[in-house]
Amino acid sequence: MSNIPLAEALRPTTLDEYIGQQHLVGQGAVIRRSLEAGVLPSLILWGPPGVGKTTLANIIANTLKRPFYSLSAVHSGVKDVRAVLDKAKYDYNPILFIDEIHRFSKAQQDSLLGAVEKGVVTLIGATTENPSFEVIAPLISRCQVYILQPLTIDDLIVLIEKAVSYLKDKLKRTIIVQETEALITLSGGDARKLLNAIDLVIYSELQTKSPTSDIVITDKLILDTVQQNLALYDKNGEMHYDIISAFIKSMRGSDPNAAVYWLARMVDSGEDPEFIARRMLILASEDIGNANPNALLLANTCFDAVKKIGWPESQLILSQTAIYLACSPKSNSAYLAINAATDCIHKTGTLPVPLHLRNAPTKLMKDIGYSKNYKYAHDFENNFAEQEFLPDMISGTAFYKPQNNHREEEHRKFLRDRWKAKYGY
Repeated sequence: MSNIPLAEALRPTTLDEYIGQQHLVGQGAVIRRSLEAGVLPSLILWGPPGVGKTTLANIIANTLKRPFYSLSAVHSGVKDVRAVLDKAKYDYNPILFIDEIHRFSKAQQDSLLGAVEKGVVTLIGATTENPSFEVIAPLISRCQVYILQPLTIDDLIVLIEKAVSYLKDKLKRTIIVQETEALITLSGGDARKLLNAIDLVIYSELQTKSPTSDIVITDKLILDTVQQNLALYDKNGEMHYDIISAFIKSMRGSDPNAAVYWLARMVDSGEDPEFIARRMLILASEDIGNANPNALLLANTCFDAVKKIGWPESQLILSQTAIYLACSPKSNSAYLAINAATDCIHKTGTLPVPLHLRNAPTKLMKDIGYSKNYKYAHDFENNFAEQEFLPDMISGTAFYKPQNNHREEEHRKFLRDRWKAKYGY
């Protein structure tokens, strides 16, 4: 076996070879149109690991035949950025690719601004984190943000076929793929995970099988081989999203012991503390919500404190918050409510706002009935006046359904007192 990883050996060099992201690179899609026109704005490619962000950046540079500079935000500082920008001044329309741009500090991102504004470089940034949180606003405003999706099952099947065909030719061995479910499941839509798993299994089989034996890939072989070899957590690699998933699910499942264990795994491996704090902030609203409103306050305070305190002291704050969240009563009623409301909008369209709820800043609007008969709640007993706040078509629809916990039982009682049987509380 060559030392070149399978993911690198099969890296495509043209858009036609590129697998997935057809909403961006398919016929008539936005990035393909830009390349066909020879015009490229600065871009931020946002998506999970292994979906082709780096590959797409290289294809763009190759297609446009532009000078290409690459930096990793993990290993580069302001000095490195400035050195590359100084070199780029002497090139024509160079592209600067920054992998994991969300790991750049504000100062590092600021150092890019002038070059991007003046067109010294066309920036392509790759990030697994929401750029709204991790990239400074002036830089985002100068870039187009494109979202890359996990690869589909069909994409992964194509990738498996390409990998097997390549390995058959390279190794001069018969390779039979009997089952693909384990490969697809373990990959999670990540091409690199998929190809690394195939690499690992084939290498393992070569060590144990005779030179003339067929290599037969089954789900059991995949699971036995891969799970034995992916036990270590790597914040930039295979297990990153598995560990954070276990951490979140442990808190959701009210197990502080498991939550602290997975937290310690991340802490010990040098995970970004803000990444951990941000995930807890999301969980505090999504999984605890109004069952314990203080959870959101504490999680937000944790996020702020982590930014102020730094490492390693922040691990104490993260631990305290993780334990508190795990021990809090749980409710996903807010999550279900906004999803239900969104589904309703998709089914019924944008229904008109009832006239009595509309703003009436002009005489004409008042004359045609805007705001007429609106009841100002504070003018009535208990600061409540019964009136319709939803469009007529969906009157009486209850999106928020209080769950069985102390806080939301109080919500239920309050709403039943106010609205009687209208919403079924």
